Amino acid sequence: MKNKFLILLMIISSQIYSQNRSLFEQGKSLYKAEKYQEAILSWMKILDHEKHSSELYFNLGNAYYKLNNIGPSIYYFEKALLLAPNDRDIKNNLSFAENARVDAIDPLPKTIFYKWYHTISDILTFDGWAYTSIFFVFICVLCFLMYYFSYSEIIKRFFFISSAISIFSLGMSLSMAFFTYEDAIKNNPAIIFAESSDVREAPNLRSEISFIIHEGTKVQILERDTDWGLVEIANGKEGWIPLIDLKEL
Repeated sequence: MKNKFLILLMIISSQIYSQNRSLFEQGKSLYKAEKYQEAILSWMKILDHEKHSSELYFNLGNAYYKLNNIGPSIYYFEKALLLAPNDRDIKNNLSFAENARVDAIDPLPKTIFYKWYHTISDILTFDGWAYTSIFFVFICVLCFLMYYFSYSEIIKRFFFISSAISIFSLGMSLSMAFFTYEDAIKNNPAIIFAESSDVREAPNLRSEISFIIHEGTKVQILERDTDWGLVEIANGKEGWIPLIDLKEL
């Protein structure tokens, strides 16, 4: 019975994969024929099957860009970048889409320590840093055992130094795992989908408008209040907008 279930599951998975591949290729053909909306509909069917990939999001971003829908274009490029953070094509096309935004927001200046931290932390996700920590635990234990059971003075010195380096690396990777996990929890980005959105001082339509942001602007959601969200933009300004005006990444 169990084997029959596994075989059935494999057949269904194979059919879904084949269908998704067909839809993906169909979308590419429609895109080349400059039928961008039809291509989007074809690729969206793959997302309906809960199948995600950087390539799929990248193509959706390109199609929306061709239709001059800047908000969705930036949204899908950002989604692609989450899955493939070092992909140069995604970064380049995201830059083109961002240049088409109405809002030109200068980000707050970053300290040298902030830049150093993000240069290092962006190497791995918090899961990656956690696995790295486990790896250094094994290395540290191995080096200590080799040091303890070795008789040669030179070998003992070598494994003592290796143990010290492993302990330092373990401490660093644990710290990075902790900090990147904290960053991931606090990080709640979204893209403005409305053509323009009034950012208000309080979560109601009676409050004063602080400033206006437009389609494609990336924000951080800091807080929620029913149908409103307290958002922050790159220059540090904050305010409340209707959640319906944005789409979370």
